Amino acid sequence: MNSQAPEFIRGLYNLRERHRGSVATIGTFDGVHLGHQAILRQLNDVSARLNLPSVVILFEPQPHEYFARERAPARLMRLREKLEALFAAGVDRVLCLQFNEAFRSLTARQFIDRVLHDGLGIRHLVVGDDFRFGCDRAGNYELLQRAGGELGFGVTDTCTLTIGAERVSSTRIREHLQAGEFTKAEACLGRPYTISGRVGHGKKLGRQLGVPTANVRLQRYRSPLSGVFVISALLPDGNLYPGVANVGAKPTVGGDIAPLLEVHLLNFDRDIYGEPVKVMFHQRLRAEQKFASLDALTAQLQNDIAGGRAYFAALAPTELTTLTDFDY
Repeated sequence: MNSQAPEFIRGLYNLRERHRGSVATIGTFDGVHLGHQAILRQLNDVSARLNLPSVVILFEPQPHEYFARERAPARLMRLREKLEALFAAGVDRVLCLQFNEAFRSLTARQFIDRVLHDGLGIRHLVVGDDFRFGCDRAGNYELLQRAGGELGFGVTDTCTLTIGAERVSSTRIREHLQAGEFTKAEACLGRPYTISGRVGHGKKLGRQLGVPTANVRLQRYRSPLSGVFVISALLPDGNLYPGVANVGAKPTVGGDIAPLLEVHLLNFDRDIYGEPVKVMFHQRLRAEQKFASLDALTAQLQNDIAGGRAYFAALAPTELTTLTDFDY
């Protein structure tokens, strides 16, 4: 709606009078997939028509993470990635609310009054007709419509996007990723599945084995995929570099509990410690496994690299235009 820079607001206590009067939607938006993007287009359309800022209301942790902890479904993206995707979709503001014991204890009506009315002063809400909220689970689409009539905001139902007769959802994308079905996941996301982060220091074991890796912490309880993959990595120089990557906990060398992304770029020897990287996944090569020795691990790593080279060598010339040239 406006030409100002997108704004991230953490917590109701950071809302100011200038934030009142907006068009809002509510959700987790994990993955910001094509279904989410359709909702965001609805949001932005109403925002433009009413000449009001668009606002996405998020929760951290995500509600299912608060209740299920480590048993919760794996995140498709961390908060920073989600914010980048939401702002790229044209959202003016993101309000992130801490989901804690006090917040989960709010009744549906208290949520409407404190967040939507007193906090944001919304003029319109875009939300699914199956949306439920409040500690009493009494919050639904009909309640929002009644409250809107009383408090002066409209309510619009979100659209549903289907591909192959199935609804596009974060759950469906997780299933595709776990099955190594990256083409299907990309069809739901509208882009290749990507993990972003900053390259950090590891134990340097890969370099000792002749396979140096760039290590990226995933900043989440669990990863939505694990194993060894063919990838492309986008670096700050604007180029995509081909490679292979392992996602997991390094079982052969007594891995960390937190999941780690280890990227080996083919024919690449620059120091990129501390640099941001976006890793796009193309094909699953194998499951993560434990090896009897470092020699066995080294041999398999060379097989993985050969698999990555074969993948890129088989691409049509037009598919290589965005990849940095290298020798196969």
